[in-house]
Amino acid sequence: MSGLISALLHATNYKTPFLRTLIPSIGLAFGLQAATAIPSIIGQTERYYDLSGSLTYISCTALSLYLPTLRARYAATFTATQPAWPSLLASFSSKAGVDAWNWRQVVLSAAVTFWAARLGTFLFSRITAENGKDSRFDSIRISPPKFFVAFVAQATWVSLCLLPVLAVNSIPATALAALPMVTLVDALGLLLYVGGITFEATADRQKSQWMKEKTEKKHSEDFLTRGLWSKSRHPNYFGESTLWTGIATTAAGVMMSNIGQASMGFSGSAGGVMMSNIGQASMGFSGSAGGRIAALAMAGVSPAFVSFLLLKVSGVPMSEKKYDKRYGDRKDYQKWKEETPMFIPKF
Repeated sequence: MSGLISALLHATNYKTPFLRTLIPSIGLAFGLQAATAIPSIIGQTERYYDLSGSLTYISCTALSLYLPTLRARYAATFTATQPAWPSLLASFSSKAGVDAWNWRQVVLSAAVTFWAARLGTFLFSRITAENGKDSRFDSIRISPPKFFVAFVAQATWVSLCLLPVLAVNSIPATALAALPMVTLVDALGLLLYVGGITFEATADRQKSQWMKEKTEKKHSEDFLTRGLWSKSRHPNYFGESTLWTGIATTAAGVMMSNIGQASMGFSGSAGGVMMSNIGQASMGFSGSAGGRIAALAMAGVSPAFVSFLLLKVSGVPMSEKKYDKRYGDRKDYQKWKEETPMFIPKF
């Protein structure tokens, strides 16, 4: 095992820290999904699909955090002393450096982990209560190629959504130490995340409670129009899009700091909005406009891809189609659709 790990670390020892983190993390995502796909296809079951997605998020995030230390420790295998494992407490110190992460790396990684753990356990509990069946897979679980594509799509989803977090985790903490302890962009991103995950979790809890009460014959409603579901027809999806926007905002702030540019000896340009040269240098980008655009795109691809999936692919369209087919001819359903926004809530 030790020899295999050493070989993998050597094979992914690219020139830039960004690629040294990105390639192994994405490789892990596709590897874990392939490992889950095989028994799922054989058993024709989607019971562990969503749970495996959450575990893949958590595993890839953890790998991106610990990879630099793993590489340093393997490089020092035959030396008298090995680098210490990063200190979590020291990461929140203004002097965090060699033996610690930057607090942004810890908080963003924790944000992804908390979201993935909450959603994964929620979805697993739901599918378990429904005897391991999910209507999304009715037409594909019997087709091995189509079922396998679903797992490939999930690995792609994980990889694209994690891009800003992987980018921040690839930057040496010693470089990030030159940034201010907290910025307005940090605060804005974290507020968006907290608001988004609170919205998502509250909507999921309300829906679960509503379904439980329906099972207990406490009401005869066919669709939920109370609580957050009176503000948006898909409040859980709005919350998810918002929380990923928050993660991307804080991550982008690391690469857009003028203080970061100054500490690396670069001046600002492009209207005063540039990627931090700390971030660009660590990820292998030059100070060119192309490098800045590429780094900004990595921060934005996460919420953009999540929103695209929810609004155009597997979220809103599938739900709307299902409910329209069941209740489209009912006046109360039509009234709810007319008065309730599809995505962005009315306040």
